[in-house]
Amino acid sequence: MFGLGISTSAAPGADPVGDARAAEELGFDFVSASDHPCGVEPTYELWTMLTWVAAATSRIRVATRVLGVPYRPPAMVAKMAETLHRLSGGRLILGLGGGYSDEEFRAFGLGVPTPREKVDGMVEAVQVIRGLWSESDFSYEGSRYRTDRATIEPKPISPIPIWLGTYGPRALDATGRLADGWIPSLGFAPPERAAAMRDRILSAGRAVECVYNVTFRIGSPGVDEGVVAGSVAEVTDRLAAFVDLGFTSMNFTPLGPGPRAQAERLAQDVLPALRAATS
Repeated sequence: MFGLGISTSAAPGADPVGDARAAEELGFDFVSASDHPCGVEPTYELWTMLTWVAAATSRIRVATRVLGVPYRPPAMVAKMAETLHRLSGGRLILGLGGGYSDEEFRAFGLGVPTPREKVDGMVEAVQVIRGLWSESDFSYEGSRYRTDRATIEPKPISPIPIWLGTYGPRALDATGRLADGWIPSLGFAPPERAAAMRDRILSAGRAVECVYNVTFRIGSPGVDEGVVAGSVAEVTDRLAAFVDLGFTSMNFTPLGPGPRAQAERLAQDVLPALRAATS
């Protein structure tokens, strides 16, 4: 499965819905966007934007990459996710993370969880969300979140995959135990580290879809190890090496001007070889 990262920019000329429609026409399997509501640059709130994207498309799946757990009570996320999944015809992928930017949490008056509390909160969020999707009168008592005989109706029309964006040992172990997918970013988990991290996740003995989040640029040489850049052949070769590591799914975010043109080149000149490698 191959996805395209779209921007949450609300600056003049930005068109995330148009980008998603183009991705659907180009044959991408999903679109995704990141969750950073605080900042001086104009942006859309992630969930609201993806709802608009889902309403404007018909086939392509929509993914949160990833939703910062501290921003929203998990019980409410369970209800939000069921609604978007149902209204979109079963197209939601719920990506969750413990939370990246302490500055954003502090700015919004949310408090700053410790690294341990972030992992605990992410784990508890998964348990609360899945409990509300499957049970009535669901009660849960955790260190970060709780519910008291909570029920949401209707329940999801089909399974909603939960992908986790994780890196540390405790978070990776939780991913292996709980997640449907793992979506690390190349910039934070270079291949030599990502392979060992993947092995740790899969040592739990469960099937977890491994989705590499990759920033790319076709047509100019690479200057940053966190970006896959170069000619079509160079980009294809490097991405094929990620497939060999076990990343049979990827999310691609275009770098620099002309993101739609970059997405078109990737879809037409690179993805056919990657799909063949993963078939």
